[in-house]
Amino acid sequence: MNQDIENAFLEAIEQDRHKLLRICSVYAKDEDDKKDLFQEALINIWQSMSGFNGHASLSTWMYRITLNVCLRLQSKNAKMTDKFRNLDSISIENIRTDEKDNGEHAKLVQLRNCIKKLNDADKAVITLYLEELPYKDISEITGLSENNVAVKIKRVKEKLLNCIRGKS
Repeated sequence: MNQDIENAFLEAIEQDRHKLLRICSVYAKDEDDKKDLFQEALINIWQSMSGFNGHASLSTWMYRITLNVCLRLQSKNAKMTDKFRNLDSISIENIRTDEKDNGEHAKLVQLRNCIKKLNDADKAVITLYLEELPYKDISEITGLSENNVAVKIKRVKEKLLNCIRGKS
């Protein structure tokens, strides 16, 4: 690949690294799994760079690849989990709310746990929404219409609120 493509890749990854990592974290079981998903997403983005046609922004295109990688690997792992139960994937988090954060960390952990309970489509939409992407970009990444994205976001917010309140 030529130097221009390599530079574009490196610049784009540097700019969106944290957003891509957050998408991976939604689908990861633990920190190592998140790193593996991120690495796999980077490989897929790099291998596809020459085919980027500019119909969407580079960031939107990278989010879509990252989301597809996460969903594909999650599906593959789910098939394996049906055959084998891995006790290492069970984690217990000790949350201390008496620290300076006044429980903010606990609330964030609770939100993340509720997001992980969502189905794949809802998880994808809300993750992109929390990254503050416009509905148009979420639509391009997920393949849903903008109107459907808006409806899904409203419904997912209700599901998350119920989960946080302990109603689901």
